[in-house]
Amino acid sequence: MNQDSYSSDQPTGQDPLVLLKTLQLLWTKQELGKQLKEEIRRGFARLEDPLAGLLAMLESSSDWKGKGHSLGYCITMELQLWLKAHPAVPQVRKRESKRAGRDERAIDCNVPQSGTKLKKLQAHVLGMLSQCPANLLDPLISIYQLHTADRNYLLEHVSHLYLQGNYKEAAILSIKLKLQPDQDVEKMCTPLLLQDKANLVEEYVAEYPELQRKLLQTLDTWCEPSFDIRDITRPYQGLSKYKPEKFNCRMLSKLVFRLLERFNVDPALCPNVINQRHLRTLNYLFYKRFVEKTMTEENWADHIQSTVGENRWLQGHLVQSLLRHCDACGAARWAQHCRVPSEMLPQAVAEELQKLHVQDRVEEVKKADNYEASKKKDYYQLPIPRENIHFLQTWEETLQCWEKVLQPGQVVGVDMEWKPSFGMVGKPRVALLQLALKDEVFLLDLPRLLEQAEAEGEKEKLPRFIQMLYSDAAITKLGYGMSGDLSSLAATCSALKDTEKQMQGVVDLLAVDKQLQWGKDSRKVDGLSPERSHEERGVRQPEKGLSLLVQHVLGKPLDKTEQLSNWEKRPLREEQILYAASDAYCLLEIYERLCKDPERFSLSSDLTDSLVGKQSKKPRAKKQLNKQEAPSPSGQECQGPRTEPSRPPAPISPQEFSVVCDNMLQGLGRYLRCLGVDVRLLDNEDDHRKAAEIARQEGRVILTSGLPYQTLRSQVGEGRCFSVNCSEKAKEQALQVLKHFNVQVSLGDIFSRCQVCNCNKYLKVSRESMKQLVESSRQVSGEHSAGCPGSQSCSVTGPVCDTAQPGCTPHSEQAEGTEQRGAATVLAGDTVLQVTAIPPGVLDRAELTDFYCCTCCGKVFWEGSHFGHIVSQFQDVLVASRDAQSIYELS
Repeated sequence: MNQDSYSSDQPTGQDPLVLLKTLQLLWTKQELGKQLKEEIRRGFARLEDPLAGLLAMLESSSDWKGKGHSLGYCITMELQLWLKAHPAVPQVRKRESKRAGRDERAIDCNVPQSGTKLKKLQAHVLGMLSQCPANLLDPLISIYQLHTADRNYLLEHVSHLYLQGNYKEAAILSIKLKLQPDQDVEKMCTPLLLQDKANLVEEYVAEYPELQRKLLQTLDTWCEPSFDIRDITRPYQGLSKYKPEKFNCRMLSKLVFRLLERFNVDPALCPNVINQRHLRTLNYLFYKRFVEKTMTEENWADHIQSTVGENRWLQGHLVQSLLRHCDACGAARWAQHCRVPSEMLPQAVAEELQKLHVQDRVEEVKKADNYEASKKKDYYQLPIPRENIHFLQTWEETLQCWEKVLQPGQVVGVDMEWKPSFGMVGKPRVALLQLALKDEVFLLDLPRLLEQAEAEGEKEKLPRFIQMLYSDAAITKLGYGMSGDLSSLAATCSALKDTEKQMQGVVDLLAVDKQLQWGKDSRKVDGLSPERSHEERGVRQPEKGLSLLVQHVLGKPLDKTEQLSNWEKRPLREEQILYAASDAYCLLEIYERLCKDPERFSLSSDLTDSLVGKQSKKPRAKKQLNKQEAPSPSGQECQGPRTEPSRPPAPISPQEFSVVCDNMLQGLGRYLRCLGVDVRLLDNEDDHRKAAEIARQEGRVILTSGLPYQTLRSQVGEGRCFSVNCSEKAKEQALQVLKHFNVQVSLGDIFSRCQVCNCNKYLKVSRESMKQLVESSRQVSGEHSAGCPGSQSCSVTGPVCDTAQPGCTPHSEQAEGTEQRGAATVLAGDTVLQVTAIPPGVLDRAELTDFYCCTCCGKVFWEGSHFGHIVSQFQDVLVASRDAQSIYELS
C-alpha cells in the first residue's frame, strides 16, 4: 500500500482482537500469500494505535511464543515494513485528530517517538522479550525503539531476569541492547559456562576488548593449582541443564586458548593456563622419550629447554618426572643438560651429579654408534649422496634452486617442517621447506630467506616462487597431507593464503594412501612384514602415516625420531638434515613405484589417471623462468602458444613414424603395428624410464598414459611424448595418435609389419613351395612341430592379424635361402619358419597364390577373410587420414 491509498483507510478505532480473528481465519485456511499480507496492512491502517495493537494481538495469539514461522511473527514483520513505508502517517493522523477534536496524546505512539505512552509500551514489550522466540527479538526491539529507553531501566530489567534464573535470556537481551560494558562479566558468564554455553559467552564479549581481557583473567584464576572449582559451582546447583562434568580445568584451558586465538590477546595475560599447558607438554615429552621411545635425546632436550625455560614451577615438575622415569643418575644427567638450578635438585640427584665421569660420555657415544648402525639396517635410507643435499640460506643459492625446480615436466617431492606447538596459541610457522628432485634435495631456510627479502624490500620474491611452483600444471608436485602444509605456509606468509585454490598438477599421497587397500598379504612388501619388522627392531608403537606408506611401498619405514625437532633452532643438526631430506625424497620413490606397478598396489587405471590434480583450462601467462609451454588440458604436448591453434604437422607415412609404447598400452601398440607403424613395446617388468632411454637412442615418440607422462615428457625433446586416455579402447587411442601426429595410412600400410616382432620384411613364398615345405616338415616330425618352438610362444592377444597384405612388395623377398634342418625349415640368419602352424586345408584354397613369412620371427601370414574384417575395422582411420590430408593441402 502506498501513501496515496492511505486516505481511503481512515483509522476507525478497530479492535485489534477483531483484526486478529480475521487474520487467524486466513492463517488456518493457509492463505499465506498476498491476501494475508494485504489484510494485515489494511488492518494496521484502521487501528487507532498500531503499536499497542501489535502487543495486544501477540498476547492473545497462542503461537507467538513458538519457534519458526508463526502468525505472530508474520504480523510483527509486516508492521515493521508498514511503518517504514508510511513515515508521514503521524502528521496525517495528528491533523485528522485535531479536526475530530480528539486528544493528540491518544495517537502519540502510532510510530516510534518519545513520550510517556512509548515508555509504557517499552516496559510492556520488555516483559514479553524473555518469552518470545529469537526471531522476534530484533523486530520488537526495532519497532519499540528499545535502544532509546532509559539505560538504568534496561539494566534493572536484565538484572531481574538474572535473579529469576533466566541467565541465557538476560545475556541475549544484554547483547541485543549492548549493555555489557555496564555489567559484571564474571557474574553474567559464570552460569552460562556451567550450562555449557561457551558460544554465548564468546558472543557476549565479542565487541569489547576490555571485557575479553577481564573474562580471560577470570578464567585464568580458576586454573590456579590451589583453586577449588566447587567455590564457583556451589551457588548454581539447581541450574537447569547444569553440566558440571564439562566445567573443569581441561575444558577451561581449551576455552581460554580458543579465546586467546580468536580475540588475539597476549597469552601472558593467562599465566596459569599457559603453565598447565606446558605441564601437559612436559608429560607428553616424557611419554614420547621414555614410554614410546620415539624421540632422540637431542630432540627431547631441545623441547624440554624451550618448554620449561626459567619457570621454577615447571622445573620442579621436570625434576620429579626425571626421578620417576630414570634413576638418580639418569635424572642427574638430564638435569645437567637442561641446566636445572642445583638448589632445586633432590639430594640424591645432586650427589649423582658429582659422580659423572668422562667414561660415561664414551659409553653414550658407543651406544649412539650402535643405534645409527641399527637405523641403517631397519629404516629407509636416502639413495643419493650427502653432498647432493643443499641447505639454502641465501638468495643466490635459492635462485639456482628455482632454475632446476621450475622446469616443465619436473617431478618434485615437497615437504615442510615447523617447530611443534604442543597445542599453544596460533598456527605453526614453517621453518624449513624441502624440495626433492631425482638427484638432489634443497632445504630452504624460510625464516632467513623471508627476513633477507624484507630487508631488501622484495618480500614478495619467495611467495612468488612458491606460487609459480604450485600453480604450474607442467610440474608434478608430490606431498603427503598437502592441505595442512599449505595452511601452515599461509600462516607463515600471508601472501600465500590462496595457494591451495590455485594449485595444479599435485599428487597428495595421503589421498592415495587412503584409497589403497592394504590386505594382510599385501602388507608384506619386499619380503618385510610390518609386524615382524617392529618386533625385530624392538619398537613398541606401530608405524603410521607417511612412515607406514613408505614401509608398504618401499619395504622399510621412515625413521621419525627427528619429527618433533626444534626446526627453528640454527644450525640444524646432521640428523635433522638427513631426516628432512628423506621426508621429501621418499615421495619420489613411492610415486615411481606406484607408477611402475599400479596393479600390485590395487590401483585401477581410473585411479591412476585421477591422482594428478585437475589442470585449469584457462590460458596461463608465461612464467618468467619457464622455458617451454605447459601441456594442454588433455595432457598432450603443445606445439606452440595455446592462445592460437598451431598449424598441423606435415603428413607422414606409418613407415616414417616410430614409437615406443609404455607397458600399459600394449593393445594400442598392436593396433599401430596393424597400420604399419614401427612400434617398440615395453615388457610388463620394464621400468617406465626405459621408454625414455629407447626414445632417445632410436628417435622414437613415447606413448604413455596417466602418471608416468609428467616424468617421461621431461626426459625427451619437445613434442616427443604423448599421453593417451587409457579409459578409451585401443582403436580410439590409435585414432587419437594418428590425428595428433598427422600420420596418413593407406591400404598398402595395413599388415605391412609383423604383429609379433614388428619386422617389416617378409619372404614371399608361392603356394606350391609352401606345400613342399609343409609336407617335408611333417614327414620328418611325424605331424609334430618339434623344430618350431616359436610357433606357440608368439601368440597374439588383442587384434589377431594372421593375414598379410599381398601388396607389400617393397618389404618382401623371394623364397630363396631356405634350408631344412631336421623337422624345421630355417631361413637365412637361423630364423625358424613356422610352417607347421598353418592350419590344415589352407594350402588347398585355390584363391591363395602366395604366403608371406616374417624374416625375423618366422611367422607365416596369408590373405583371408580376416583381412577384409580388419580393413573394415580401420575404415574410420583411413577416412580420417584422407580428410586430414585434404585439409592440409587446402590450407
